[in-house]
Amino acid sequence: MSRLILDDVTKVFEDGDEEIVAVDDISVEIPDGEFLVLVGPSGCGKSTTLRMIAGLETITDGEIRLDDSVQNDVRTQDRDIAMVFQSYALYPHKTARGNMSFGLEEATDLSDAEIDDRVTEAASMMGIEGLLDRLPGELSGGQQQRVALGRAIVRDPEVFLMDEPLSNLDAKLRAEMRTELQQLQQQLGVTTVYVTHDQTEAMTMSDRIAVMNDGKLQQVGRPLELYHEPANLFVAQFIGEPSMNFLTGRREGSSFVTDRIQYPLPMDIADAVGDATDLVFGIRPEDIEIGESADNPAHEFEMTATVVEPMGNQNVVHLEFPGETEGTEDLVATTEGMKQVDAGETVRVYIPPETVHVFDAASGEALHNRQLEFAEQELRL
Repeated sequence: MSRLILDDVTKVFEDGDEEIVAVDDISVEIPDGEFLVLVGPSGCGKSTTLRMIAGLETITDGEIRLDDSVQNDVRTQDRDIAMVFQSYALYPHKTARGNMSFGLEEATDLSDAEIDDRVTEAASMMGIEGLLDRLPGELSGGQQQRVALGRAIVRDPEVFLMDEPLSNLDAKLRAEMRTELQQLQQQLGVTTVYVTHDQTEAMTMSDRIAVMNDGKLQQVGRPLELYHEPANLFVAQFIGEPSMNFLTGRREGSSFVTDRIQYPLPMDIADAVGDATDLVFGIRPEDIEIGESADNPAHEFEMTATVVEPMGNQNVVHLEFPGETEGTEDLVATTEGMKQVDAGETVRVYIPPETVHVFDAASGEALHNRQLEFAEQELRL
């Protein structure tokens, strides 16, 4: 297997006299055997990045390397890479066996017996050995996805590329396939780049996540690093469901102040904020405590529960500050499913200072994050 390296990779499309920068100077190294997920909103450049790795798009600038071998000018069919598409891209007139063997028949010198052995082994691995003589139209969406994955596996490539391969499946099957894909990748040990706009897939499947927006790489790290130590406002907003809460305000003395609240900043947060005055205050929904005794009453506020969404294992509670007017900011909290909170109820809300995030309002850069070590310690309790 191989390391995959993107070194200052840029892609510019020409639209008449206009240049559109789809991917802007991305650099990331993916170690041998790693499962990296590229995540971001539609149009952020993640699929274009994947297509450049595959050789389906030319690179405007930079280098793509497999170990020490530069791939920029290597033809798509000559790259030791297998790609799984969102649409499955199966030949409708060929059986599952024919789809899985076609690439090997066209691009290798393997004998028919060797090809059949590879197809049979991959089909067994994917649990579709009894479906090999069926046409794609006779298969369910999940079965077609397994055929597409099997077609990639038989190639025995250095790198797997997957472009939103689960997006056409229903929610239950997507959850099952996420687990199967993780187990498959660990079993094969193949370097994998997986593209999705679904941050749940990114958090649950990846060794590391690369977050993109507007063609730029925002942050690369382990899922918990991105969740607890986001580099900027975009990452903080994009990773997590429900999303992190944000309050826009300013620093006055040693406090964060908005039109609704005054929140005293502990010394470590005040030092991290430094001379910045226009701030964005962030707090994860699960870190907001409702109806609990506050360690410091100055970090406790009276709010109204406007909407309560029971989810079974938890409740999602929408909270409003007193005197709230339409269009102003509120908070979303999550509580245990057995904790009773009613819409219209006035509650005490405690925001623990060790869980807050602070961002520079002008640049969006993180000035202070909840410490990952502290979060991991809580997970072990």
